[in-house]
Amino acid sequence: MLEAIKARISDEVEALTRELNVELPDRIKKAAELGDLRENSEYKSALERQQFVQARIGHLAWRMSELSKIDVKDIPSDRVGFGSTVRVLNVATDEETTFTIVAGDYIDLDAGHISLDSPLGRGLLGARQGDDVDITLPAGERRFRVVELTTLPQQLAARG
Repeated sequence: MLEAIKARISDEVEALTRELNVELPDRIKKAAELGDLRENSEYKSALERQQFVQARIGHLAWRMSELSKIDVKDIPSDRVGFGSTVRVLNVATDEETTFTIVAGDYIDLDAGHISLDSPLGRGLLGARQGDDVDITLPAGERRFRVVELTTLPQQLAARG
């Protein structure tokens, strides 16, 4: 999982760097050629995009730095944490759902990813298989039972 996230970040940085160094200067130049810069929406839009891209690249560099500090040996192998795949039972509805706990930047709800920083992610953090956890969600208080848990260390051990 860590390697997949690092690869996604690297791919995004590469695309943004190309946009910043190749595409945006061309857009800015073409927009500047249109005349009065004070009322030139294309020029303003290109400059705003340039600022956004620079900020995003900075954020991704920070994320990559944070990811490089993660030592899988420090992640508990018996509790919900980053990278864990968790099957939970909503006790009230008897409905089971499987989630993978990921960093906030890489949520894919269709793939069953939830953010470590979401109410559900924070609520499940540290839970063990078989635990009941009360979590306050925007829709109200819910009780979940951790039916099955596969932690990141377990996933890596199964591959190796």
